[in-house]
Amino acid sequence: MPERARTAQADALIGELQRQRQGRLTLFLGAAPGVGKTYAMLGRARELRRRGVDVVVAIVETHGRGETAALVDGLDVLPRLAIPYRGHVVEEMDLDRLLARKPEVALVDELAHRNAPGSRHERRWQDVMELLDAGIDVYSTINIQHLESLNDVVHRITGVRVGETVPDAVFDRLRDIVLVDLPPGELIERLHQGKVYLPEQAAQALQSFFVPSNLAALRELAMQTAADRVDSDLREAQTARGVAAVPLRRQVIVAIDGRGQSEYLVRIARRLAERRNAPWTVVSVERREWPHDVQLEIDRALAMARRLGGATEVLHGDNVVDALLDYANRIGASSIVIGRTRDRPLARLFNRAITQQLIQRGAHFEIVIVSTPEARAESRKREGGIGSRLRLGDFWQATLISVVFVAIAAVAKRWLDISDLSMIFIVAVLVVATRTRVAAALYAAVLCFFAYDFFFIPPYFTLYISAQRGVTTALLFLVTALLAGRLAARLRTQVVALRASNAHATALESLSRDLAAAADPGDVERAGRNALKRVLGARAIVHLGSGTPASDDLDDKALAAAQWTFAHGQPAGRFTATLSACPWWFLPLRGNGNTIGWVGLRMDDAVERLAAEQQRLAEAMTDDIAQAALRTRLVGDLQDARMTGETERLRSALLSSVSHDLRSPLAAIIGSASSLQHYGAQMDGHDRDELLDTIRTEGQRLDRYIQNLLDMTRLGHGGLKLNRDWIGVDEVVGAAVERICKFVPGALVEVDIESGLAPLWVHPALVEQALFNIIENAAKFSPPGKPVRVQAGDIADGALQVDIIDQGPGIPEADRARIFDMFYSVERGDRGRHGTGLGLTIAQGMIGAHGGAVAALPGRDGRGTCIRITLPRTMPDAAHQ
Repeated sequence: MPERARTAQADALIGELQRQRQGRLTLFLGAAPGVGKTYAMLGRARELRRRGVDVVVAIVETHGRGETAALVDGLDVLPRLAIPYRGHVVEEMDLDRLLARKPEVALVDELAHRNAPGSRHERRWQDVMELLDAGIDVYSTINIQHLESLNDVVHRITGVRVGETVPDAVFDRLRDIVLVDLPPGELIERLHQGKVYLPEQAAQALQSFFVPSNLAALRELAMQTAADRVDSDLREAQTARGVAAVPLRRQVIVAIDGRGQSEYLVRIARRLAERRNAPWTVVSVERREWPHDVQLEIDRALAMARRLGGATEVLHGDNVVDALLDYANRIGASSIVIGRTRDRPLARLFNRAITQQLIQRGAHFEIVIVSTPEARAESRKREGGIGSRLRLGDFWQATLISVVFVAIAAVAKRWLDISDLSMIFIVAVLVVATRTRVAAALYAAVLCFFAYDFFFIPPYFTLYISAQRGVTTALLFLVTALLAGRLAARLRTQVVALRASNAHATALESLSRDLAAAADPGDVERAGRNALKRVLGARAIVHLGSGTPASDDLDDKALAAAQWTFAHGQPAGRFTATLSACPWWFLPLRGNGNTIGWVGLRMDDAVERLAAEQQRLAEAMTDDIAQAALRTRLVGDLQDARMTGETERLRSALLSSVSHDLRSPLAAIIGSASSLQHYGAQMDGHDRDELLDTIRTEGQRLDRYIQNLLDMTRLGHGGLKLNRDWIGVDEVVGAAVERICKFVPGALVEVDIESGLAPLWVHPALVEQALFNIIENAAKFSPPGKPVRVQAGDIADGALQVDIIDQGPGIPEADRARIFDMFYSVERGDRGRHGTGLGLTIAQGMIGAHGGAVAALPGRDGRGTCIRITLPRTMPDAAHQ
């Protein structure tokens, strides 16, 4: 018996002896509450009682079910322990009394129960462990959702996170597991009948947890757990007896080595396990530090296995076959999936292939050997062995190089008096090996050997070697040339592979840079199309979405293949088995489990088969394009969300503005009109004039407010049209100041206009309204008796600059740019004193429509604010002259 097997048998025997000295646990496992776990446990207890076994009911929860309570009658029931908690008395299992009583079997219901504060242990399963350590057998119940390792799985199935869980280590103490099963339909019927929960609770449970799909999935989990436990117990018992384990459940393991077909093997194993409804594990045997490319492939394959729902394991050992068989025996696997290994002639002399060893030594396993033409071709290319594709040009090149070096050796012997010419021919072999493949290098080694013997070893011009020393020299030369050629050819193969890998990485890096700059789906399509065309030398189409692209390159057949790719998420067209008559090769763009578009590639018609490296590169670039498309889509969604939030904020601000700025003048108008109506006859002329003036003033204020809203609407929808005309600067400024003095009584405005200013070609009413809004805003916040200054003059580039300067409290620097936002208000902003929060926004829009700008600057001497308007001077075109 191997040493490892003897160790496993000893461990199993020790574990069996330890379990015999301790209490044994029997669990009644169910998929959900109400399947009858407690009822089954009590039935088993009554049977034991009839046999004379000392059985005690430590704690059983009947939940008001009469048939369950009837089974308790006649059994020895342990009094419960009363624990005061927050003004109430909670009854729990009396652990100390049970230990003192020490029955043969104790019934402990609801293993996952959380004990009341003040108990010895926090959880009931801890009480059970203490009972088992004391040598008392325990019968208990548990639902599958309370098992710790299945907590996340149950949460994904039901959407409910179970808080009371039991560690899987408790299952190590099991002697027996009883699966209490009930079909989902019958369980739901029991729920309707009130046999599980009260009517109110039952109605809620039927809407959430107790739905048929949840119950079916939990039932499957319970069956799998019970089967795993039975399989594990059988393996331990057989190992303890030194008998080879016979798996009861079909379990699949797949071995990968990172040599080009790892991911393909993972997919094969996934489909195989799915057909058999069996668990599966992907393993890799690590004997030494893997090369970087091999390690990357193994990591990708293991990650894929985890995504597909399989388990992963990295084994360590000097012998791959021993490690695989030992692991398969340990977990009770029934099938081993492995890629086909190359069966080279020299390998038969020294070591059999891994597949042959597995077939011979793993007779009780199902050995599945998988291979693909692509994997074999890639393996031959990477290994660069004798079986590589032979090219006639390589042999002509090897012959020519050998002839050249024969000439060099002849010259060296005659003119340089070099006696040992073997190094010259070794150099010839190295030159051939660095320029061709291994087969040509070996051919050159043999050719140089015969040339060296024929021309330079006595007797000359014959293959006969007279001296023993010459024979030794020739043979050593042949061996050295063969080894040097082999090593040089392998080095060349590695250099070629490195170049290909570097080209692959460079192409992906270039694509990533282009995609990083893409701001929308259209940019992603253009960047991906240009990169694919540049790297693969093919016509390319990148299309996001399900519609038809605006391209004349695709005929009806190609469009049908593209639509099939989008609908099924799989490649189609050329180089595939689906719609292969189409000259285009279509690849799906997948993200978040869905197809979001496709990539179409049309190679040169002379290309009959796509190289594996090119195919991987195209697929990798397609994945990057899909991720970039998802990123831009996410950015668009975030922008839409921000826009929605901003719209909601503006809507709230508008409602707030309307509620205040519309209601205030209306209230004044209504109040004044009501006073005139009811008390006008008793008022003198002065009071009536004041009320009428209030109605007129508030009406004009209301009119300005509505006009601001209309102007803002036109600005927002691009409906503001410019009707330009010539107007003097002093005229437009004077009109705005005159309106201010009329509508803002008491406002002081000082005007300083540079003399000789040329007239403006603008829309006079809009510029006047912009000036009015800004001057009105400044007047509101100027201290009483302090004037607002309006200064106008030309600046260096010929534009007009108008400064409106107040002496108010000023605007913080951080808020100067934001005061032009709609409804934005600071302590000194234009909403603070009878404003709408729109005046500065409208002014900026009106000036901006003329190509000008409005900016907020600090006031003179650090006090107040300066609003600067810059208007470019434009000239009318011929149509307006």
